[in-house]
Amino acid sequence: MSDIVTLDITSIAAGGDGVARHEGLVVFVPRTAPGDRVRVRLITKGRFARGVVQSVDSPGPHRTAPACPHYEHDRCGGCQLQHLELDAQRAAKAVMVRDAFARIGKREVPLPDVRGAGEPWRYRGKLTLALRWNGSAWRAGMHRAGAPDEIFALNDCLITDERVVAGLRAVMTDGARWLPLVPELRASLRVSGDDLLLVVEGGLKWPHASEFADALPSLASAVWISELGERRVLFERRATREPGASFAQVNAAVAATMEAHVLALVAAHGATTVVDAYAGAGDVAVALAARGVTVTAIEMDAEASAWCGGRLASPSRAIAARVEDALAGALPADVVLLNPPRSGVDAAVTAALVACTPPPRAIIYVSCDPATLARDVGRLPGWTVASLVCFDMFPQTAHVETVCELVPEAA
Repeated sequence: MSDIVTLDITSIAAGGDGVARHEGLVVFVPRTAPGDRVRVRLITKGRFARGVVQSVDSPGPHRTAPACPHYEHDRCGGCQLQHLELDAQRAAKAVMVRDAFARIGKREVPLPDVRGAGEPWRYRGKLTLALRWNGSAWRAGMHRAGAPDEIFALNDCLITDERVVAGLRAVMTDGARWLPLVPELRASLRVSGDDLLLVVEGGLKWPHASEFADALPSLASAVWISELGERRVLFERRATREPGASFAQVNAAVAATMEAHVLALVAAHGATTVVDAYAGAGDVAVALAARGVTVTAIEMDAEASAWCGGRLASPSRAIAARVEDALAGALPADVVLLNPPRSGVDAAVTAALVACTPPPRAIIYVSCDPATLARDVGRLPGWTVASLVCFDMFPQTAHVETVCELVPEAA
C-alpha cells in the first residue's frame, strides 16, 4: 500500500525519525521535526508505516536549514538531525533515553539532563569512508540514509575535523593507485594529538603496501586489517605507539567532560578498588590509579590492554580478555565500570554482577546505545538507577552517550 497523506509530526523516535499517526498506525518519517505538517508518501509495513516526505507544508518551531549540502542533496546517512535546532536535538535525545528505559528495561526514570561541550560542528576526530572499485577507479564516499548499499562521493563532512577530511582526500588522490584491488574496502582516519592514524579494512593481500606508505608522508601510521581479521602495521612513524586501531571517542571535548563525571561518581562512592571493564587503552583506569585507586582493567584488544598495563603500577593491573570471561574472577570490587560497544554487555556480565557477594557499591555504565543500556539494566534485578546523565557526544546525529549510575536497592 502506498498513499500520499498529510501528517502532523509529534515527536522524534530513537534513530531520529519523526513520529506521526495515521488511521491508527504509527508512522515514522525521516528528516522531520516536531510541529511539522508534511505531505508524505506512506508505505505500510504491518503494525507501523514509514513515510517519505514530499513537501513540508508548515515547518515546526524548531526546524532549521541543514548546514551541510550532503544532508539533503545526497541524503547522507551520517547525520539524522541537522534539520533540528541544537536544543531541540538534545531534548529529543533525552526522551529517547527515558523511553528506552520504560519500553525495554521496564524502569521508570526521570527525563535525563543532556550535556554538551565544545562546538557542534567539526568535532569528530574520526571518519570512515566506504570504497568501491568499479574496474578502473576507486569511488569513495558515505552511505545514503535508508540505502546502505549506495554511496555518494563525499566533498566535505561538516561534523568532522578538517585535518581528517584532508587526510582522507590525500589517501584517495595520492594513495589510491596502491590500494588492494578488491571490490570493497573501508578506510578510517582519526586524529590523535597532531598525528593522523589510518586503518584500512578488506582484501586478502596488499602487494603495494610499501608504495602506499611512501605516497602518504603526512600520515603517522597505517594499519591494515584483512578480510580474515589479520592485523598488520603498514608503517609507524610516531615516537610513542598508542594503539591506533583501538576504540577512542570521536569528540574530545565531550569525552573529557564525561570522563570527569565518571571519575566524580567513583570518588563519591569512596572506592579503593575498581574494575574497569571494556577499558580500551586505559585512560580512565590510569586516571583512577593516579588517585590511589587499585584498578583491574579488562580489555579484549591485546594491544590496547598492553598499552594500558604499561601505564599502571602494581597493584593495579590490566587483563587482556573478554569481559564475560574475566569479570567474575576480578570481583569483588567497590565500583565496576562498564563501557561496552553498541551491542551492550553479554548476559554473563550482568549475571556475574548479580551473583557478586558483597555487591559493588555502584555500577557505572557508559553506553552509546539507549536500547542496549536499558536491556542490560533490566537484567540487573536488585539494582536501582541512582543517576542518569546524557552527553551529546554526536551533535547533528541521533546518537547519544549515557552514563547510568546503579546502586544496590538495599543501599
